[in-house]
Amino acid sequence: MATVTITNAEKALKEFYLDVIAHQINTQSNPLYAMIKRNESCVYGKEVRKAAIYGVNGGVSAGTEDGNLPGATGNRYAQFVSTLKNLYGTVEISDKAIRAGENASGAFVNLLNEEMDGLLRGAKFNFARMLYGDGSGKLCTLSGAASDTAVVNVDTARNLAVGMVVDIFTGAAATAATVSGLTVKGIEKAESGYNITLSQKVTAAKDSIMTVQGSKDREITGLEAIFSTSGSLYGIARSGNGWLNAYTAASTGSISDAKIQAAIDAAEETSGSNIDIALCSYGVRRAYASALESNKRSVNVTELEGGYKALTYAGIPIVADRFVPSGTMYLLASEDFELHQLCDWRWLEGENGSILRQIPGKPVFGATLVKYAELMCCRPCGQARLTGITEA
Repeated sequence: MATVTITNAEKALKEFYLDVIAHQINTQSNPLYAMIKRNESCVYGKEVRKAAIYGVNGGVSAGTEDGNLPGATGNRYAQFVSTLKNLYGTVEISDKAIRAGENASGAFVNLLNEEMDGLLRGAKFNFARMLYGDGSGKLCTLSGAASDTAVVNVDTARNLAVGMVVDIFTGAAATAATVSGLTVKGIEKAESGYNITLSQKVTAAKDSIMTVQGSKDREITGLEAIFSTSGSLYGIARSGNGWLNAYTAASTGSISDAKIQAAIDAAEETSGSNIDIALCSYGVRRAYASALESNKRSVNVTELEGGYKALTYAGIPIVADRFVPSGTMYLLASEDFELHQLCDWRWLEGENGSILRQIPGKPVFGATLVKYAELMCCRPCGQARLTGITEA
């Protein structure tokens, strides 16, 4: 890049950075994401419509040599319907940086690399976080009322990071934010929960929830929604449709191979699924490693695509992830999950295909990475979860 201009900066974003960023988000956000199939099938307009097969074909039987053939009974289908979720990531480059790069293109490339790295870190963090959510965008809950203070106490910080921009709502049912556009300035462990320092003072009720800016009820359908026992999933009521219910073993206590196997068997025996990955909190992984050592067994470690290191049980990788709730282990069949997308990651283009646009009122150019997608699990009853595990 001899001379830096808007034109060749855009060319670099399109021809060099896009494929690299898309690959890393898709394969390095989370080990389950790396295993999930991504395709553009079943997308109709702004919705995903997928035919899910449940049960077995009933037109099979044994009979006599000259008796009646079994009656024809087709497969059982249900149609999953869900709205494509709008996923965005933005990057900003100042006009000053571009002009300074006219005579120092190397410095501009370094700046662009840093901006892309920041976008990549933020995107990987948030899309990994969404995987475990319920689609509501909830990050945490206020443990007590906040009155004209910039420091609030919350129940968990696993979904938070310094620099995030968040909104506060009075509860899950609220449609308007109590306050919006707050930047997380600090996170500290407290005697109870975590103290979060925000960019401005707020007044909010106890049990208010915090979400990512503008994301409430707009995120992908994650594991918390798939493992829910109430309401509906992909437009189908769970009541009367037992095949929509994933298996959960609660109050697990001490983790053991037998308890893991019992949960796997519960899912596989009823659905025919093939559990091939386990995801757990760090405390659960420590507890499992300790159990192996107590039983004088070697701790086997394997490496997955994306560089993730995992313990193994019966050949199944057990991966620790910061976004898994405390005391929890998910046992999943990755082949049952698909990320249906209108397209893979793309830059949002304006007129004439331009992707860098001046932000109104600022000497800054912005570019937006977009993806329209929804996560679906075609066999919810083939997934299992252990909760209430005693952590180490």
